[in-house]
Amino acid sequence: MGAISVIFTNAGLTVTEIGFLVAIYPASWGFFQLFIGALSDKFGRKWFIAGGMWLQALSLWMILSVGQYGMWLVAAILLGLGTAMVYPTLQAAISDVAQPEWRASSMGVYRFWRDSGYAFGALFAGLLTDILNVNWAIGLVALLPLSAGLIAAVRLNETLPSLNKLNKS
Repeated sequence: MGAISVIFTNAGLTVTEIGFLVAIYPASWGFFQLFIGALSDKFGRKWFIAGGMWLQALSLWMILSVGQYGMWLVAAILLGLGTAMVYPTLQAAISDVAQPEWRASSMGVYRFWRDSGYAFGALFAGLLTDILNVNWAIGLVALLPLSAGLIAAVRLNETLPSLNKLNKS
């Protein structure tokens, strides 16, 4: 949300308005993830992961295109929802497929790559901002979750054991 704050600043929002928009993203993420984890236990992992990534990309593009406080608020909430769809569901998918003796280590490997993605993503966004501008940087960075969602939709097998049994019968 750091680069997005620049967009809000450039639009003339007050510090309070920017603070609220920036805070609503993790608040909605935390709230929705309480429900999404349980829903993915019932309905499966694959489409929450793919759909959440697509929603993240669309929300970022929405932030770039709307130019109105109320719509930015909606976009920040949708961005949180998209993240909530992905975040606990990816962890559950790993637990579904990792053997018990490897499960803790597999989560460590996942978290290493996830956290590295934050660092490299920030560097990539900063570089793009320097080369192009903040709008282009966010727009191009949004291609990453869009692409990841497409890859998940095509390549990811459903990992929820109960749904796998149903799909194989």
